[in-house]
Amino acid sequence: MLVGRALLLAVLIFPGTAFAQTKPIQLIVPFAPGASSDGIARAIAPELSTRMGRTVVIENKAGAGGSLGLIAVSKAPPDGDTLTLAATGALVISPHTPTPPPLDPLRDVVAVAKLIEIPLVLVSNPRIGPKSVTELIERSKASSSGVSYGTTGVNSGQHLSMELFKKATGANLVHVPYRGSAPAVTDLLGGQIPVACVDITSAFPHIQAGNLIALGLMDLKRTPLAPDIPTVAEAGVPGFGREGGFMGVFAPPGTPAAVVKRLSREIGEVLRLPDVQAKVRLLTVQVSYQDDVEFAKFLATESAKWKQALQAVGLTN
Repeated sequence: MLVGRALLLAVLIFPGTAFAQTKPIQLIVPFAPGASSDGIARAIAPELSTRMGRTVVIENKAGAGGSLGLIAVSKAPPDGDTLTLAATGALVISPHTPTPPPLDPLRDVVAVAKLIEIPLVLVSNPRIGPKSVTELIERSKASSSGVSYGTTGVNSGQHLSMELFKKATGANLVHVPYRGSAPAVTDLLGGQIPVACVDITSAFPHIQAGNLIALGLMDLKRTPLAPDIPTVAEAGVPGFGREGGFMGVFAPPGTPAAVVKRLSREIGEVLRLPDVQAKVRLLTVQVSYQDDVEFAKFLATESAKWKQALQAVGLTN
């Protein structure tokens, strides 16, 4: 009884002690298991746990185009115990759509660190899908029902990139939203859909195996991760393309600057570890670390670019 009281007193007097920090850190992954975000989280979590002296627990919370994690963190206590990964769509695209999520990522959460850059790829099923970007466009226009395509969800980077593709080409494409890249790829392989736009992580092993055809990258340039895959612009839509997708870590609003700085610093150190970099390369993504300050600036710039792009094609709010 005396020991218990002593421990309680120690926690009250010294809240920064190791005893008080045994509560795990919750890291929300806003996509289904098997997607690139899930792989990144599992690559960094063990090392981050070691460096922080606290277990990092991953919780997959898919849906709403990747915004569920941001929404949850925006309402969490500002103590650094709840973090989320977030990607391009939820961060700099969805806020400018006609049906934006109920938060502003530039205001309602705190940027901690940019982690990686990840290309988006347009892929097809070789049995039922088109063999080229040009064939996709032609086939879609030849049918009153168009061609169905899968993505990671409504207002994700994949979805909005395809909407821009439709506007640029006049293609008749019908969106089929999934809860992440992995289930979209599963249905693509099974022939339930002929085409999908997904992160390259989920598709690349199947492209290498010949089970999927890479029609083109949605990015402005080819990626050294898969240099043989052309961009959509090279594959038949000149001038098309955006900056590559990205992913970062976010904390609740009001999180103390010292907590954010430490998390950002430790994440940067984790991403420099050769073992972690090797795991990241296996996911066909590139480490692209930025600290909290640089990441916040990057987000503001990319948000403005996407707002302008969506306004140009009539897809903004």
